Formats: sequence, structure tokens, C-alpha cells
Amino acid sequence: MNMTQQLLTIAVVSLGTILTRFLPFLLFPAGKPTPKYIRYLGKVLPSAVFGLLVVYCLKHVSLVAAPFGLPEAIALVVVIGLHLWKKQMLLSIAGGTVVYMLLVQLVFM
Repeated sequence: MNMTQQLLTIAVVSLGTILTRFLPFLLFPAGKPTPKYIRYLGKVLPSAVFGLLVVYCLKHVSLVAAPFGLPEAIALVVVIGLHLWKKQMLLSIAGGTVVYMLLVQLVFM
């Protein structure tokens, strides 16, 4: 990319970032109640994203070849256990990821 393209790219990315940061404050001012559909989305989207992440992570697991999906199953149980215990999505995702990586790097090599 030449200098003009680089500057244009930086400007567009900056504008997009600024827009996504300020747009919610413009659309939903502090004195006005948040619309019901936005509150609904705030309630259901985290679980939907979590479900999509599980499907994405398990889509290429082979149950007919070694290790037969065992590291994924163990990590999935850890994720579910952590989530039921602490109810913190990021902790669940991070804990499952760490367990999975330890399993595939040290146990199921």
C-alpha cells in the first residue's frame, strides 16, 4: 500500500471505531429508558455467542480417530462445570481453553 492508501485505511478504521464507541450514547441517551428489544438482546446474546463458540470449536472433532474427541470432551466438561460453579463466561472459556491446551500439549500428544 502506498502512503495515501495507508492514511485512508487508518482514517476509515478510526472513524469506524469512533462511530461504534459514540453511537450507543447517541441512540440511547442517559435520560431515556433503554428499549425492550435492546434489553432482550443484552440478555440472550451472551448465551447465543457461547453456543456458537461451542459449535465452532467442536465442528471438526473426529470421534472415529484417536484421541476420539476425549480432550474436547474433558475441556467441555470443565467449561460446563466452571460455568455452573462461578457463572462467569470469560472464566469458563479461559478455563476450558487452558485445560484443552494442556491436554493436547502434554497428555494426548
